[in-house]
Amino acid sequence: MTTTATTASPRGLAGLEPALNGHQPGWLGGIRRAGLEWVAEHGFPTLGDEDWKYTRVGPILDVPFQPAVGGMKHRLSASAIDGLAGDLGGTRLVFANGYFAPELSTLMALPEGTTVTSLASVLAGDAERLEPFLARPLSSQHHAFTALNAALAEDGAFIQIPPDATIAAPIHLVFVSDAGASPLVSSPRSVVHAGARSQATIVETHVGSGGVYLTNAVTEVILEDGAQVQHYKVQDEADTAFHLAALHVRPGRDSSFSTHALALGAAIARHEVWVKLEAAGAEVTLNGLYLPDGNQHHDNPTLIEHVAPRCTSRQLYKGVLGGHGRGVFNGHIVVGPDALGTDASQTNKNLLLSDTAEVDTRPRLEILTDDVRCTHGAAVGQLDEEAVFYLRSRGVPHQQARGVLTYAFAGEMLQLIGVGPLRSRVESKVAERLNREDTDRETFR
Repeated sequence: MTTTATTASPRGLAGLEPALNGHQPGWLGGIRRAGLEWVAEHGFPTLGDEDWKYTRVGPILDVPFQPAVGGMKHRLSASAIDGLAGDLGGTRLVFANGYFAPELSTLMALPEGTTVTSLASVLAGDAERLEPFLARPLSSQHHAFTALNAALAEDGAFIQIPPDATIAAPIHLVFVSDAGASPLVSSPRSVVHAGARSQATIVETHVGSGGVYLTNAVTEVILEDGAQVQHYKVQDEADTAFHLAALHVRPGRDSSFSTHALALGAAIARHEVWVKLEAAGAEVTLNGLYLPDGNQHHDNPTLIEHVAPRCTSRQLYKGVLGGHGRGVFNGHIVVGPDALGTDASQTNKNLLLSDTAEVDTRPRLEILTDDVRCTHGAAVGQLDEEAVFYLRSRGVPHQQARGVLTYAFAGEMLQLIGVGPLRSRVESKVAERLNREDTDRETFR
């Protein structure tokens, strides 16, 4: 199936639509039509929408995007992918402009019954297998970009792990964008289904080689009872690109899920995390580090809905903002009337490296029951000049002293990365970002 752009709308994204050509199950065609109808009825978010009040999408809507299509020629090789995304030592699926590129991917031995493949291949051969995942509404926090993903998504990753299976090496999903001469929009949709008591690590890396493009991605993770999933995301898109993504998590009873997000690239980036704790005893951890610089804008909305009793949620987001960069943390925890014994905490800390950097932080708690333990807080500040002076008095140059302290602030988040090769790579990326004028990265270690 291919997507086409219509001429009915003057704005690029609003004019995109799928080509409903009959080579798809009826339930999927219904989902695509419903997505387009939602966009037509509700439109795109504005600053008047509560959850988008800090992020202008006008610069995205004004671009005449065309949908990326499969079968494009790419100037990429396996070694180029190593340079862009790193080699983590396990299975790696590569998607070029949103479409699976088997020649760039690496499939390793996995436990019997494990499926790691592209969404398109499953749709082509066993579409009914996907209906329980794609036909279910993602979240009550629906908006035009997730609706557009539902309408346009043709590929992405499909990972299904059988009960009691343990996958030791990380499964790496690499999304590479190359716009070329025309602005392109890709709409990857990925599904991870972890069987009861299974264990796995999933890494998403989003990178680009340049040009103006939009990545509009949705990832859904479903954990059955007792499953354990660690998820990492590295957003290192081209500075001329836009990145909008939503991560939806549905944990099972006594399951454990953690996600660690790093935002480095894109002109405008928004990484949403939505978690619904509907089964007792589940635990979830959300960690994030965002580093907007220049004129970059990084938005980090989170929503954790505590519905079932005895669930635990932890959030720690940090921002390091330089130049005219702007960061947003918009965290929301809802504790429902039946969520007795909830234990939730939410913390956001921000470090401003320039007088022109800006951050909006809004941690929120909405508690509808008693017998809970919930905390939240936020902090915004600049470097401690006394600490800078102390290092300078020990012979450390001024710029390097600031770099050491800045890296120490961000380093807490980097130490939470449990995949060694990924942590090393991210440490180098962050050190490079924080020390662009100093070629000796060892200063920050």
